Amino acid sequence: MTAKLINGVEIGKELRGEIKEGVSILEASGCKPGLAVILVGEDPASQTYVKNKEKSSVEVGMKSELIRLPATVTEKELLAHVDKLNNDDSIHGILVQLPLPDHINEDLVIQAIDPRKDVDGFHPQNVGKMIIGQETFLSCTPYGIMEMLKRAGIEVAGKHAVIIGRSNIVGKPMGQLLLQKDATVTYCHSRTKDLPSFAKQADILIVAIGRAKFVTDEHIKDGAVVIDVGMNRDENGKLCGDVDFEKAKEIASAITPVPGGVGPMTITMLLKNTLQSAEMACRQAKRDNEG
Repeated sequence: MTAKLINGVEIGKELRGEIKEGVSILEASGCKPGLAVILVGEDPASQTYVKNKEKSSVEVGMKSELIRLPATVTEKELLAHVDKLNNDDSIHGILVQLPLPDHINEDLVIQAIDPRKDVDGFHPQNVGKMIIGQETFLSCTPYGIMEMLKRAGIEVAGKHAVIIGRSNIVGKPMGQLLLQKDATVTYCHSRTKDLPSFAKQADILIVAIGRAKFVTDEHIKDGAVVIDVGMNRDENGKLCGDVDFEKAKEIASAITPVPGGVGPMTITMLLKNTLQSAEMACRQAKRDNEG
């Protein structure tokens, strides 16, 4: 068996076309969606991510604003920038690129973002809404994975999903979104004993641990769907995921490649959240004007 590729580039392109259309419709009614990104310091990976986000937002017709701050910026100064964006009606999405320097409290900064503009889906208020199934901004990577599964025609209801990794950004919200679609969910992590035995029970295996090629054929059940969230470099400096792709593709029924799998979907869902925020803001502005 050779697994079907779940191509994040193609799915993301299709979805961005839909987002671009939504942006055009909204702009025609007098509301142009705006995304602001705050970048602190000179971390090369963060700069690349931000550049891609800026490029993508412009491609779909959104207003894009980038605020570059030195690594020496104080927490108070950073929070002042966030507050200014909170009160800027032309900005519908605010993203503070993580990680931040050690002298800045990331939790405090995330909580300072207006939940109505928290298009990363990290604010505790939005996380809480997500857990109880209310409409809110969903964490972009898990949101993107759910969209990939849907567009690849993979049924989630009744399936056993195993997630390796329990981060607040991917693992935890991923399990909640799968649960809401009627999957049975198992979390595995660094303290899980006999991890391969749990992983091999999965109909849908999602791996997000940041360890190159950690998951091999001994972790994968015949015919499982494998979603690789990892982005690492192997011993030759080549990009690879948390899954040993060459071994996994002979066992899985469907699999995401690295690169070109989950990665492109994360930025796409950020744009979708920003469009959703702009739509909500415009509806509210219209109600206020009519009132």
